[in-house]
Amino acid sequence: MTTKSLNPFTILPEGCISEIISFTTPADAARSSAISKGFKSAAESDVVWDKFLPSDHQDIVSTSVSVVVTDCKKDLYFRLSHSPILLREGRLSFWLDKTSGKKCYLLSARRLVISFSDIQLFWEWISDTDSRFPEVAFLNTVDLLDIRGKIGTRALSLGTKYAAYLVFKISERYHGLESTNAMVRFVNQESEDEAEKRATTVILAARAPRHLKEKLPEKRTDGWLEVEIGNFYNGEGDDNGDVEAWLLDSRPFHAKCGLIIEGLEFCPI
Repeated sequence: MTTKSLNPFTILPEGCISEIISFTTPADAARSSAISKGFKSAAESDVVWDKFLPSDHQDIVSTSVSVVVTDCKKDLYFRLSHSPILLREGRLSFWLDKTSGKKCYLLSARRLVISFSDIQLFWEWISDTDSRFPEVAFLNTVDLLDIRGKIGTRALSLGTKYAAYLVFKISERYHGLESTNAMVRFVNQESEDEAEKRATTVILAARAPRHLKEKLPEKRTDGWLEVEIGNFYNGEGDDNGDVEAWLLDSRPFHAKCGLIIEGLEFCPI
């Protein structure tokens, strides 16, 4: 009489299998559902997907401008990773990175500090059918281009490297957007002068090829452009206060126009 070898997972209680799967990744958990009916039930349990969701996800979802209804934690994860929700009176967008479950934010133009944005001669607030926000900022003309956005590091996922991006468009008529200083700084740790000294150069729009060392915009699937302003590491449990992404072009007598801003995005790398 022969003794068949047993897969140890087949004799484990479902709760134990769920606990094991919760230490993997969302992609691994989704693949585990195809192994067997037993694995499917364990891999789709709230025990697993609650680990993949941010610990403060209930507080975040509760501030959504529209009600988020899902049947289970897995459905909530996929809802947040495929469809951003609007928070804070519709001026902040939140979603999860599909692969890692890390938190992502897009600060609307209305949440940014934009020099002279309250003067219609320089900036206008318009609607755009591609935008998730009610309004975007349209640049008529300025000499000083100064755009800043801050977010608290505690709102972001810990132990994660993030990049900050300007999300924008260029109108048919534009000028002076070929060279802009870009930087990211921890507000409590670095002064504005220190940040400016290590600024990089980004290209928002150019009519001729530029140097490879300068960062160029990339086309997004949502109809907008993005350009990386900089990146930073959000440490494990360290309270770095606010992190600020900043674009600055202060060249005198150098008019700029034709920039359309949706917002500043913070996403994990």
